[in-house]
Amino acid sequence: MIDPLVLRNDPDRVRESQKRRGESTELVDQVLAADESRRHTIATFEGLRAEQKSIGKEVAKAQGEEKQALLARTKELAAEVKAAQAAADEAEATFSELAKQLGNLVIDAVPVGGEDDGTVIETIGTPRDFAAEGFEPRDHLELGEMLGAIDMERGAKVSGSRFYYLTGPGALLEFALSQFALSKALEWGFTPIIPPALVKPSAMEGTGFLGQAAQDVYHLEEDDLYLVGTAEVPLAAYHSNEILDAGKLPLHYAGFSPAFRREAGSYGKDTRGIFRVHWFDKWELFVYCDPQDAEAEHEKLLSWEKEFITALELPFQVLDVASGDLGLSAARKYDCYAWLPTQNRYREITSTSNCTDFQARRLAIRGRFEDGTKPVATLNGTLCAMTRMIIMLLENHQQADGSVRIPEALRPYLGGREFLTPIEK
Repeated sequence: MIDPLVLRNDPDRVRESQKRRGESTELVDQVLAADESRRHTIATFEGLRAEQKSIGKEVAKAQGEEKQALLARTKELAAEVKAAQAAADEAEATFSELAKQLGNLVIDAVPVGGEDDGTVIETIGTPRDFAAEGFEPRDHLELGEMLGAIDMERGAKVSGSRFYYLTGPGALLEFALSQFALSKALEWGFTPIIPPALVKPSAMEGTGFLGQAAQDVYHLEEDDLYLVGTAEVPLAAYHSNEILDAGKLPLHYAGFSPAFRREAGSYGKDTRGIFRVHWFDKWELFVYCDPQDAEAEHEKLLSWEKEFITALELPFQVLDVASGDLGLSAARKYDCYAWLPTQNRYREITSTSNCTDFQARRLAIRGRFEDGTKPVATLNGTLCAMTRMIIMLLENHQQADGSVRIPEALRPYLGGREFLTPIEK
């Protein structure tokens, strides 16, 4: 939720942000009207309550007809106060519902446009020339089956489409990636957390995942709980309704959890293999900080993602995501896209978002600063989404005989193995 003072004092800034997102600018006027109504009804309620308290004191001193008149007015006021409270509550609910539909204020430097309009700001590494090496690269599923690492057929049998088993070397590869990710997170000063994968609606809504992304989340109606699509949700809600000691900021957390996604709207897209699936495991980095430090923390998150991908010896690009593809909570987002040889293009593997104080306002997370208590800033960043990272490792490090070279960074977590080799059938 954006700062109501910004909405009142600089509505044109909010309208411009909505326009850049490709969202409704009329919503701004609706929220302003709801805010005015809310403040008016609250003032009416408070005025009647003040009169009610004042008359209560006068009744004790009054006599005769005066007292009877005051008592009659007391009865009238009780009904008026009750009605005013109901009106104020309704106006508050209307305002809150509308305000939550406004996206975070887009940072000025963000490129304008949609999904295909992000700006490539850096290219790191060079894709292999497989033709020069004398062979056609196999895709990750063919490699995974040759290695005995991926079993899609049994995944579909047991759970349905877009589910899978990681078997043998595939499972070992995930555990190696997980251990390497944990070691890097500890090196960078993050506190590791294993959060719950089921959360209340308040956590899901507070992080902005019940707005534009609502169709992509799994809801357990009987329990009124949601399966998280990222550890960002429970990590963001970890300090909900708390006041943090500003002197201890920034707080850095690294969360490991499964991620569940319906992949709504992706029918027919990336149906082969484990690129776009309903479940995968992921390490997520999360930061709470002073809002004035948010942009610097965002750059740090990006640098850590780049360090991790570089250590895995993958060629990749860094994109400054366009305004229309940010999602509700992000004010700016950087994505890293690794090279996928069999598709001859870069595909997304990590993302890091600066959510400024947007989520903290929704989740009531504040810091006690020298100039008073105010919302903190929150940021998130993918460190390692297992399935996509496994895809990139298999395809980029494959050999002509179907074996896959293991990057040096992962070898300590695989007993020093240098290659994964095809199984004999």
